[in-house]
Amino acid sequence: MSNLDVNLEKIPDDPAECKRIIKELLSQLMSEREENEELRQRLQLFLREKFGRKSESLTPGQLRLFMEAADGSLDALGEDIAAEEAPSPRSHGRRKPAVDLLRERRVVDVSESERVCSGCGKERVQIGEEVSEQYDYVPSSIRVIEHVRVKLACKDCEKSVTIAAVPTKPIAKGLATAGMIAHVGVSKYADHLPLHRQEGIFRRQGAEISRSTMCDWLAQTASILEPLYLLQKSRVMGGKVIWCDDTPVKVQDRSRDRNIKEGRIWIYRGDGANPYSVFDYTESRSRDGPLNFLAGYTGFLQADAFAGFDCIYADRKVKECACMAHVRRKFYDALPSSKKPASEAIDFIQQLYKVESLAVDLSSSERRQLRLAVSKPILDDFKKWLDLQVVVALPKSQIAKAVKYALNNWNALNTFLEDGDLTIDNNWAENELRRIAIGRKNWLFAGSDKGGRTAAIWVTLIAGCKRNKIDPFWYLRDAIDRLAANPNCDLQALLPDKWAMEQKITV
Repeated sequence: MSNLDVNLEKIPDDPAECKRIIKELLSQLMSEREENEELRQRLQLFLREKFGRKSESLTPGQLRLFMEAADGSLDALGEDIAAEEAPSPRSHGRRKPAVDLLRERRVVDVSESERVCSGCGKERVQIGEEVSEQYDYVPSSIRVIEHVRVKLACKDCEKSVTIAAVPTKPIAKGLATAGMIAHVGVSKYADHLPLHRQEGIFRRQGAEISRSTMCDWLAQTASILEPLYLLQKSRVMGGKVIWCDDTPVKVQDRSRDRNIKEGRIWIYRGDGANPYSVFDYTESRSRDGPLNFLAGYTGFLQADAFAGFDCIYADRKVKECACMAHVRRKFYDALPSSKKPASEAIDFIQQLYKVESLAVDLSSSERRQLRLAVSKPILDDFKKWLDLQVVVALPKSQIAKAVKYALNNWNALNTFLEDGDLTIDNNWAENELRRIAIGRKNWLFAGSDKGGRTAAIWVTLIAGCKRNKIDPFWYLRDAIDRLAANPNCDLQALLPDKWAMEQKITV
């Protein structure tokens, strides 16, 4: 025992001394019980993360366990909630090929013998046709474009020679057209195809293009595209709301153990008036990254409870809006050890999300009014429940940690009531980071800090294409061509939403 040495054969006769020893033993026992309970909960959480299902969804029975305890604030929503709970059947069966796909018409004619009527012997006439469709695939191929520059000379004066101007190239003296570079960039950052795999694909097609050459193409083209990247950043910074999150990426560094260090990719997602998702790379997760990026921003910042954001909220020009999904995740982790209170908390949060599902198609002002009328009473009841749990929950238990997290961020969790353009969680930003999470499983690491910044530019432009439902290949090919020919061209016209309206080329 730590500070208590008890000899069972020499128990003191003094009652006061025995009482003191008993108190210390009980205190130590309670401390060890709490520590063991915490370790048990951590073990359960680890085992579930390792071997359990990843979904945080609960069964309908769990969600209804404590519905009777609610004050009926959801009754006003009527049958819409019941309809929302009912499972929607998935449509099965084949879908017809899209009408805008390239088609090759192959007519299957009848034989000569079938052209004659078996009844009267006269020739049959066509009364219609039946059309069936199949998908076909034509493999992509590499072609070489020969730029032939005409050279002229004067017959009388041998010194008078002229030659056509050198065509504009994205990379000076480079072998790649804008289309080739766009294909490599989209393959890596949209389709998550590492450069060494692309190298093998090109080799099968008869072209020897090394991964180091393609890496140089992407880096040099990122410099060409940077003005467009910075314009999207300024537009996001000028919006009312920014959704922010970050994720780690491995970066090659010869000065570190195993030649690897950990960098960071940040996402700053713009609002509906600024439909751009800007990515940023930093060498660490220090507060300097978001502090520098968001310098001068005023508005709402929807993010998790990262302590590095506190300096951004300090001057009150940026208002914190926290994430209810993070709160839900904390209580979900507490389910194995504290099923009843954790289920109660998740039920409160589920009621809030039901309101959000009904507000999807409403205007901003209508959504705000609905939240104030229905969501705010639910939040008030949730706050009372949280205050009660502070008294009854074991201090080191998972449920106590979840309660503490919710209470520490309570004001920020209520911010979404203030404006209908805000969301109840930060899932939009988390979803944007999926492209990074999937990509790093394939390309594994960035070659350097410069490579991280190159990736941020490319992923930003591709994310803008996805948000505006345009094919990133056609967009990037055109943007690279225009910026290479004229760096001072109209950047506004190259913003993904503006370009989509002009080109009408969709996925």
